Amino acid sequence: MEHYFNINYEFDKLAVQEHIGQQVGREGAGYICVADANILQQVHNDMDYRKVVEGAMFSICDSSWVPIFLKWIYGIKREHYCGSMIFKDIIESKQYRQFFMGTSTEVLTALKGNIAQMDPKIAEMTFYELPFCNVEDFDYPAIAEMVNRDNPDIIWVALGAPKQEIFMSKLNPYLKRGVQIAVGAAFKFYSGLEEKRAPEWMRRMHLEFVYRIFAEPKKQWRRCRQIVCTLPGILNEERLAQKR
Repeated sequence: MEHYFNINYEFDKLAVQEHIGQQVGREGAGYICVADANILQQVHNDMDYRKVVEGAMFSICDSSWVPIFLKWIYGIKREHYCGSMIFKDIIESKQYRQFFMGTSTEVLTALKGNIAQMDPKIAEMTFYELPFCNVEDFDYPAIAEMVNRDNPDIIWVALGAPKQEIFMSKLNPYLKRGVQIAVGAAFKFYSGLEEKRAPEWMRRMHLEFVYRIFAEPKKQWRRCRQIVCTLPGILNEERLAQKR
């Protein structure tokens, strides 16, 4: 693992899978954050949220810009590993019993139908719609009891950042085992409803954020503005850390 921008990253995809396998094989639960640019600026601005992200097993890099920043500052080459990629990799591995939480019944039903084509066993797994409420108001002991009865290896959480990371941190102490992974919009991507990933050429040019702005202008434009305003401070802080 490597520490940059106040986040503990694991960039190595094989190491990510090894860490997950090790945690699944032992008692106790852990959680993984999928750190995009929104999480980057939230961690910079909110110390309580930073502690939530620090409490994770590690974070994977869901921003194609972070490797560019690391190249500028440190001269090192790293690659991003986004939420939709780890979601697909684990589904296609057919290794784990999984539990899916978040979003709406419509999205969950469509998601189940689509990903069961990758792994037919998924048709028998649990897809649970969480109630719409503030993150402080979930009944974490009751949710954990339901998850523990199911005994999954992987617990997917799709509530959007920063809510899903806080949710995982609050649920984790009640879980007996397993790995929670926050995947944001991956449920919608793979359901075939509402959201789609940017075309490959936009992803190669690090322009996926532009696609997301046009897809969800009200939500994404506000996020983009916050990120742009915070970015100089984030980069300056990392440059100073490098010189120490």
